[in-house]
Amino acid sequence: MTEWFLFLPQVRFSLAEIVERARAAEQGGFDGIAFIDHLEAPGATQQGIWEAMTVATWVAAHTERLRIGHLVLCDAFRHPAVLAKQAVTLAAATAGRFELGLGWGSWPQEFDRFGIDGGNDAPARVRRLQRTLELLPRYWGVDGAADLAQQPLPEHRIPLVLGGTGKRTMELVRRHADWWNIPSHQLDRLPELLPTVGSVRASVQQMVGFIGADADRHAVTEVSRRRFGHLGAGLRCGDAAELGAYFTDLTEQGVERFYVWFADFAPPHTLAEFADTVIRAVEKDN
Repeated sequence: MTEWFLFLPQVRFSLAEIVERARAAEQGGFDGIAFIDHLEAPGATQQGIWEAMTVATWVAAHTERLRIGHLVLCDAFRHPAVLAKQAVTLAAATAGRFELGLGWGSWPQEFDRFGIDGGNDAPARVRRLQRTLELLPRYWGVDGAADLAQQPLPEHRIPLVLGGTGKRTMELVRRHADWWNIPSHQLDRLPELLPTVGSVRASVQQMVGFIGADADRHAVTEVSRRRFGHLGAGLRCGDAAELGAYFTDLTEQGVERFYVWFADFAPPHTLAEFADTVIRAVEKDN
């Protein structure tokens, strides 16, 4: 069964607007919601951004069914022991709805700006992520590990989400991940890479310019490209039939989850129509 997450960077929204969209996604049939993790909004540093774990907790408290996660938390922002404790707490508070998405940092500028070590040393950031991934099972007492086990131990299994296509990243995916998120601009590598990850399930983050039934195609496409044309293949414009066919094709290639990012900033009416048309069509084809 294909899974659908709303990807909602917590930039330019009030907390009330974020909760409104999360509830609309839940009502429409989305399976989860994912946020970003930055100290400043990438490429738009003049705009405010809410802290990632706090906003996830707030949304979790205002929803009942949605799984909660991130694409992705920056490993360098939290000591592994603190991260492990946060994950266990949020997983318990949500009765197992929390998933832990981790990455080694996609916006080095904020490392320098806020005095975080390793911003310009990509290999060091990868090594740090590897260390965190090796420590987490020990903090959680997985398979009887007791040397660093924190109390309370997890009441629910906490899925791990990793993304990227680099050689070192793929090694970490194979060793630690439950979900592997392939960037949409590298989907041409999916046939090559998917067989290498074994039982790890594949996901894609996709920006869409959704042309609703009553929308003007030219206007939606123009606005979407003006806002997010820099994403290249990461932006896909189309109506329900076109997007349904696009996502169906990816499911047939082995993608099992979509993180859908909306160029119109996901107002509730967009989420409702997308769920009623695109999601239903893909589910029917599967």
